[in-house]
Amino acid sequence: MTSDPFIHHPALRGLIADPFGSGWRRFTMAELDARLTAMGLPTDWHYAEDQIRAAFDSYLAQLPDQDLWIFAYGSLMWDPGFGFAEVRYGAVPGFGRRFILKDIHGGRGTADRPGLMAALDQGQGCNGLLFRMARADLAAELWMLWRREMLAPAYLPVLIPVDTARGAVTALTFVADPAAPVLDRRLSRADQVRFIATGVGFLGTSLQYLENIAAQFAALQIDDPEVTDLLAEVKAFLAVP
Repeated sequence: MTSDPFIHHPALRGLIADPFGSGWRRFTMAELDARLTAMGLPTDWHYAEDQIRAAFDSYLAQLPDQDLWIFAYGSLMWDPGFGFAEVRYGAVPGFGRRFILKDIHGGRGTADRPGLMAALDQGQGCNGLLFRMARADLAAELWMLWRREMLAPAYLPVLIPVDTARGAVTALTFVADPAAPVLDRRLSRADQVRFIATGVGFLGTSLQYLENIAAQFAALQIDDPEVTDLLAEVKAFLAVP
């Protein structure tokens, strides 16, 4: 096992934030609820921390006694927030990065003016990054990821095959939960564009979210026409008098 996480892709060094300096490691439910309350927004949409912890402990107990690969397709690629022993480029068949996750809870949108974010759902393939998490670190580092992704109904944790230049691996990722109210596979393109153009919350705007994804993908040399095309359409929408 290598001691250098970037041995296979040294160009990624400097493009991925130090996980131990990530704000996600300092995240607390109390801080989230305080922000929502200050905005006059409800706080009853997310799980209680003891519920999240119980679900995590149950999942952790089922994992084999070995390192765990994590497939990242969004912001985890440049701000994982968890320690990792190795990173690789990876691609998953049968899934796609789709903008179907409505933010109505205050992050980048509200119920009156929803924002929009990406989720991994059925599709024609998705490129991303793979992070290998050492087995000895799972209890601490996987928890950092779990409480971020499983905060509220939106995702399902699944193990999927991921292709890499060094062979296929099985990785944990978080895919769209079709039963979650915030997931809408039927969103029209017009609604996608409008939500991104107008959604705003305490994390910033949905447009900033999409612009950041596009910029990061360019730096990581990940080609996703859906991201670039959608950004162009949003900018055209905003340019209309």
